[in-house]
Amino acid sequence: MGDGAGRRVCLGRIAGAWGLQGGVRVHSYTAEPLDVAAYGPLSDEAGARSFTLRPQRLSKGAVLALIDGVTDRDAAEALKGVELYIPRALLPETETDEFYHDDLVGLAAVLADGSALGEVIAVQDFGAGDMLEVKRTTGGTVFVPFTRAIVPEIDLAAGRLTVDPPPGLLEAADKDGPDGTDGETGA
Repeated sequence: MGDGAGRRVCLGRIAGAWGLQGGVRVHSYTAEPLDVAAYGPLSDEAGARSFTLRPQRLSKGAVLALIDGVTDRDAAEALKGVELYIPRALLPETETDEFYHDDLVGLAAVLADGSALGEVIAVQDFGAGDMLEVKRTTGGTVFVPFTRAIVPEIDLAAGRLTVDPPPGLLEAADKDGPDGTDGETGA
């Protein structure tokens, strides 16, 4: 995992054009959507292009923003799908027991007895709180509620976290078929 030097974090994605004067709609991944530009200029995934984003307001869950140098709808529409990144080092330090989702992705997930469960591949929120999506060493994935009771230890320096699943969580995931159904026909 390291200290984050050289790592970049995606703060949002340009969803399309807004208006006729070069505005864009941005899906922000920050806790406060308008903070998508709070850490300075953003860049594309390759780091080849830089964008100075000036958020204007929120509308239907998207940030409506202007980008310096983008002055018409065609130029704004051409940016659709561009993900917006900043260097990880620009983000504020986290408090104790507070983590950026990006810091959790890639961690090894081990069970309380030390046996390997897999690797965290994503952090999802389906409306009931954060869930760690873990690619299991035995194949398939499992969603683990990201709570202190179920994930009692996170060691970023060691690149791992400990999972203490409630009874039945892993067995239920084993029973699920690849399409998320219970694996039986007609279900």
